[in-house]
Order: sequence, then C-alpha cells, then structure tokens
Amino acid sequence: MKLLETGLDGVLILEPRVFSDDRGFFIETYNAGKLAGTPLDTSFRQDNHSRSTAGVVRGLHYQLNEPQGKLVHVARGRILDVAVDIRVGSPSFGRWTSAELSDENLRSLWIPPGFAHGFCVLSDVADVIYKCTTLYDPADDRGVAWNDPQIGIEWPAVNPIISAKDMKWDVLSGKRSDLPRYE
Repeated sequence: MKLLETGLDGVLILEPRVFSDDRGFFIETYNAGKLAGTPLDTSFRQDNHSRSTAGVVRGLHYQLNEPQGKLVHVARGRILDVAVDIRVGSPSFGRWTSAELSDENLRSLWIPPGFAHGFCVLSDVADVIYKCTTLYDPADDRGVAWNDPQIGIEWPAVNPIISAKDMKWDVLSGKRSDLPRYE
C-alpha cells in the first residue's frame, strides 16, 4: 500500500495493491500491521456506510470534543472527497484538499482529527464506507458551511443536493469558539 501526500499535512491518499484475475479483484483497504509507524497507526472505533445519489454534497462535518479521524473508501460509484483544516492556529487553517475516490481507482483518503470532512457524489449512486477513530456523538456534531466563500471549495455539482442540517452551518472563522486548536 502506498501513502501519497496531499496539499495538507497529515491528509493522505492510500493507494492499495490490487490483485486482479478473471474473477475480479482483491485489495486491503486497511492493514494495521502494514501501517504501523505511519499516521494511520491508530485504532478505529466505528465503521459507517452511506449511500447517496448524483449531486449530493455531504458536509462539512467534524466533532469538537472527541474529534474523529476518518479513513474514507468508495465501494460503489465515484465521489470528490474533501478535507478542510479547521484547526485554529494551524499554518494551513482554512485550506482544503480533495481526492477523487471511486470503485475504479480503489483509493482511500485519510482525514486526521481536527479536519472537517465532506464529499460530492459524481456518479449516479455512491456507497461510501469510512472508518472512524472515535464514536459518533450527536451532541458533539459540528460543521462548517459547505459553500463558505473564504474556503472556496470547487464543488463539481451544478445544483447540489444539501441536507437541512448541512444548510445551517456557519462559515469558518478563527473567532468561532467551536473549532479545534492546532497543537
């Protein structure tokens, strides 16, 4: 498995070794032994699976008190997966990076704790599976406006489908009291 750097320190693309034959393929999406000593040398507490249709934008989500690191993989379809550094005091505060994840390229994206996460569905349907380092706590659920002009994410959906919950998040500002701190 190759770990590829992105434009944000700590956010990594995982490119698996693919074993293909006439039956299909096999990949390891995560292997603790092989990732020992890397930023992914962590334990995961929860797995999630979401299914979304074309044009859906989910995010930008994070947890404040129990921040989640997320390892995101697409089992079916194609998404643009996005990570935003929201750690107050970080040299890359407010910057974003993205990776296209699909059932064809079989890549995964590691988003460390302290980053907001979101994605846009590029195919008719996408099944997104992600491992989380902490348990989801609805009381700790936070977010940043998906269309914050200061962040400037270039979402590929012309008329994105956004949940009511994701429409209510505030823009990113270093003065917000509900953001993680850079250490």
